[in-house]
Amino acid sequence: MQVIDRNKALATPPLLRLAFRPFFLGGSLLALIVVPLWLLALGGKFDWSPAGGWLAWHRHELLFGFGLAIVAGFLLTAVQTWTGQPGLTGKPLAALALLWLAGRLAWLAAAPWPLLTVLELGFPLLLAWLMGRALWRVRQQRNYPLVALLLLLTLVDAIAMAGLVAGNDDWQRRGVLGGLWLVAAMMGLIGGRVIPFFTQRGLGRKEMVAPWAWLDWGLLGGSALIAVLYAAGSALLPNALTGLLFAVLALGHLIRLVRWHDGGLWRVPLLWSLHLAYAWLVLACAGMALWHFGVALNPSLAVHCLTVGAMAGLILAMIARVSLGHTGRPLQPPKGMALGFVLLNLAGLSRVLLVLVNTHVGLGLATLCWVLAFGLFVWGYGPMLVRARADGHPG
Repeated sequence: MQVIDRNKALATPPLLRLAFRPFFLGGSLLALIVVPLWLLALGGKFDWSPAGGWLAWHRHELLFGFGLAIVAGFLLTAVQTWTGQPGLTGKPLAALALLWLAGRLAWLAAAPWPLLTVLELGFPLLLAWLMGRALWRVRQQRNYPLVALLLLLTLVDAIAMAGLVAGNDDWQRRGVLGGLWLVAAMMGLIGGRVIPFFTQRGLGRKEMVAPWAWLDWGLLGGSALIAVLYAAGSALLPNALTGLLFAVLALGHLIRLVRWHDGGLWRVPLLWSLHLAYAWLVLACAGMALWHFGVALNPSLAVHCLTVGAMAGLILAMIARVSLGHTGRPLQPPKGMALGFVLLNLAGLSRVLLVLVNTHVGLGLATLCWVLAFGLFVWGYGPMLVRARADGHPG
């Protein structure tokens, strides 16, 4: 049973009462910075560069800066519900958020490698420890795989960091791509739980679509294996067996999506945004399968299906819903948020398809849509995240 010291909670600034508040806000603000800076850097607008150069920074920060911040906010908030134990709050939460922020600033300022490495690897390692400790206290084995994924994320981040220190772009790519597919594994694990649940609750259906355990474990293991193959360098070149694995993953995610579908979801932005994001994951796996089978397409397109369409799409949809529930508000997004979901999907289409017609227009439109989408979130949800719950609850 969860026990909350109400007086202590009310004495804590609202921004530090639960992890989703600082990390959803901080991650979204970083999203507003990372992509426009990268576009300006591509245009040669800067005469300085962050640690490892602009390409390394762009690769890394989209995943280990933006993505991992949202993961931290979600997991450290959800684990309170899962375990019935009080979540991270107050000064410890502030310290963790400052560690994340210090890593972002150190990377951008090209801080000395020893300092940058400690800051960068310290965050995911501490996050894994906090999650593991909370789950171990109640022996909640069901969520142990999340701790394993966080530890693997720390490992691949270390590979990326080693590549930067050694000036080895191959290692850096291995670490980042391995990390992306670990996040895909996490998306499959968490998405497999919350998307059918949110759909059932959002549409008022009597029953939720029952999960297929064999499919859930297969998708988790397959995505983790892909991450290992990237980290080892085996998936950086076309390989038919790797292509077969990607094809199986695409089929498995598609089967899930079909099973979860309900015609009523297209009337609810908080639902269709989740389903569209998951559809991008199918496309990412299918695109990588085609490339590994020898089809002449740029694998970067499939990677951006994963990063822009699936990862960012699922993040925006999840934080839009979770923030409402955990700030004591009805599950009705602020005015304009539905447009934000549309814009993010347009960003994905521009980055994956329009660039094939006109690279500059595609990148420019993708950046504009991305900034507007996350700008709408910060505008609509920022006040909620820094203020007390609307229902008076101390959380």
